[in-house]
Amino acid sequence: MDIDEASRAVSSIKKLARQTFTAGVLTDIGSFGAAFQLSGFRKPVLVSSADGVGTKLKVAFLTGRHDTVGEDLVNHCVNDIAVQGAVPLFFLDYFAVGKLDAAVAAAVVSGIARGCRQNGCALIGGETAEMPGLYAESEYDLAGFIVGAAERSVLLTGKRIRAGDALLALPSTGLHTNGYSLARKLLFEVAGYGPKTLLPEVGATVGDILLRVHRSYLRPIRALMTAGFLLGAAHITGGGITDNTPRILPKGVAAAIDTTSWRIPALFEVLRRIGNIPDDDFRRTFNLGAGMIFAVPARAAARAEAVLSRLGETPFRIGSVIPRKRGRPPVEYR
Repeated sequence: MDIDEASRAVSSIKKLARQTFTAGVLTDIGSFGAAFQLSGFRKPVLVSSADGVGTKLKVAFLTGRHDTVGEDLVNHCVNDIAVQGAVPLFFLDYFAVGKLDAAVAAAVVSGIARGCRQNGCALIGGETAEMPGLYAESEYDLAGFIVGAAERSVLLTGKRIRAGDALLALPSTGLHTNGYSLARKLLFEVAGYGPKTLLPEVGATVGDILLRVHRSYLRPIRALMTAGFLLGAAHITGGGITDNTPRILPKGVAAAIDTTSWRIPALFEVLRRIGNIPDDDFRRTFNLGAGMIFAVPARAAARAEAVLSRLGETPFRIGSVIPRKRGRPPVEYR
C-alpha cells in the first residue's frame, strides 16, 4: 500500500465523516470501534441492514464518476430499515480497492456523507482496504451497514394488513441499484451504446440515466407513520414488485396490482424492447418506476395520498390487498 496515498484518503474521509456526526456519536473516526449513545426511546428496537451497490459500480468505472454511488448505498440501506418503522442512527462503509486513489476514495465517501446528512444519519466508521490481486487497479467494491431504531409499539411488520386495504406507490428515480447486470448487457453489448449515447426517449445520456441516484423514501414513510395511516411498506429492490411486495403480506392475502395505474418510465421500455424481455422477467428484474409500495386502510387512502402530495410526492394507487386463493401467487397482475 502507498502509505502517503492512504494518509491523504484517511484525511479526506475523516473530514467528510465528521460533517455527519449527530449528538449520539461518542468516538471520533479512527477508533478501533465506533461508539454511539442511544437516547429518546422508551422501548427501542434496533433494526439493521447491510447492502452493496452491485454492478452499478461498473457504470461509475466506465464514466469516471464516483460521487453518486455512495449516496446510492446509504439510501438503499436507509429504505431497508425505514420500511420497518426505524429511523437511521449510524452508518459504516466498506470500501475495497485494487489500488488506492485518494481522489476516488474521497469522491465515493463524499456521496456516502451526503446521503447520511440528508437522512440524519451519522457516518461513524468503516474500512478502506487495498487488495491488489483481488481487485483490478481501477476498480473497487462498496458496501455498507446501517443501524436504526424504532419504538417497539410502532414497529412495522405488516401483520395489520387485511384484504381490502389499498396499495399506494411512489415513483423511483430510475433503476435504483438493481438490474444493472442485465441493463449493462442490453445497453452496452446488445445495443452497442456508450455512456455518452443520448436516448431520445428518455432525454438523457446512457451514463446519466444509469447513474441516477437511488432515492430515499424516509421522509414520506415517517409522514405516513405520524399520520397513523401506514400498515406496511415494501422497498422495491431486487426481485421487483413480484418478489418484494409479498415480504410485507401476512398469510391469507395477496396483492392485486393494476398494471394500468401508472406509466412505466421510458428507460424500462427501452430495455424491454432491446432485450425482448417477457413480462414475468421484466417485473422481477426491474422496479418499473415504482420504488416503494405502501399498504394503507382503504378508507384512509385519499388522506394518505394527500399527506404524500403535501411533501411534493406523486403517489399513485397501484392496487389493493385481496384474499389469496389456494394455488394462486402472492402478487396478481391485472
